[in-house]
Amino acid sequence: MATSLKNLSDYTSDQFIDISDKRFGLVVAEWNRTITDTLCQGAYETLLKHGAKEENIYRNTVPGSFELGLGAQLLAQHEEIDAVICLGVIIKGETRHDEFISHAVAQGLMNVGLKFNKPVIFGVLTTENEEQAWDRAGGKHGNKGVEAAVTAIHMLGF
Repeated sequence: MATSLKNLSDYTSDQFIDISDKRFGLVVAEWNRTITDTLCQGAYETLLKHGAKEENIYRNTVPGSFELGLGAQLLAQHEEIDAVICLGVIIKGETRHDEFISHAVAQGLMNVGLKFNKPVIFGVLTTENEEQAWDRAGGKHGNKGVEAAVTAIHMLGF
């Protein structure tokens, strides 16, 4: 697994732009809420650390990862939002349900970003089990929320 070779919270900020006037939308799935809240905290703190203002970070929740696409679109349609960071967790179960959800979420978020010509970041964990999710939500592999915020900042620099 690629993540085992990299800590999601390791990055360099050498080429970050000034984000003090940028507005960010966080869309957070409520399913697996303790994990998604941890991802959100990582993203939020990373944005603040690099100059975003608290009043320029908006958080909306959706029931589950499948709904992240519409949640992202509802934020992205606002001209004042510069980037949308979507955070969720999809854990493999006994059926192939996770495959269908993961594909739909990835495609939906890509479509929203292209439609509104702004960064819409896929900060969704797709793991085999809950332990792997925690490993990527502040555990031994870092925090995917941090990685998602860093990706948003990078994309705003284009």
